Amino acid sequence: MWIIAFIIFAFLIFAPSLWVRYTLKRYAFHRKDFPGTGGEFAQHLANRFELNIKVEQTTEGKDHYDMRANSVRLSPSYFYGQSLTAITVAAHEVGHAIQYGKKEKITNLRLRYLPLAHFFRKAGSIVLFGWPVITALLQLPYAVPLHVLAVGLTGIAGVLIHIVILPEEMDASFRKALPILVEGDYIHKEDIPAVKRILKACAYTYIASALVNIIFVWRWLKR
Repeated sequence: MWIIAFIIFAFLIFAPSLWVRYTLKRYAFHRKDFPGTGGEFAQHLANRFELNIKVEQTTEGKDHYDMRANSVRLSPSYFYGQSLTAITVAAHEVGHAIQYGKKEKITNLRLRYLPLAHFFRKAGSIVLFGWPVITALLQLPYAVPLHVLAVGLTGIAGVLIHIVILPEEMDASFRKALPILVEGDYIHKEDIPAVKRILKACAYTYIASALVNIIFVWRWLKR
């Protein structure tokens, strides 16, 4: 029963991440009918909406909008890629730039809760690796259940906070990127269903990654 429960638990954790990767890769093939790359499209949108932002490369799979540097950062495969995934991801990240450029209220979610998510992630790491030292310094008995509870709570809290800011991601996908792509005639009508899948994947990417972290925490605790 424990094995079955673990398999179900692992599936629930990894399934969203696998679906996101599959969806993004599914439409990442080269399209000759697109006039430019994802990086060029992001720069085009920045010029069109008069956004004073930079468009840069980042590590593969780390696409994001950096509010502090005012930069849209795309993976090399999207920055140089000429695919449906590339231009859709570019539109999603520019959607975030539009949110912050217009100082929309929905950005308060990220500004308020994302630092908390990072705090819980760091706190979880400190508790995970520093618990023996902490107990030694405080001269407390090492309690495995308390250790597990502390790490588990910080990990789950981080995931829940990411879920709280999901509306901002959905706004960037479906109230910014989708209208831009459709109303601007940047895509064909037959591509709209695929674009919606990609945009949904963009919105869920960071949540999927947060869920996977739960498994890694569990593995470390098993050691």
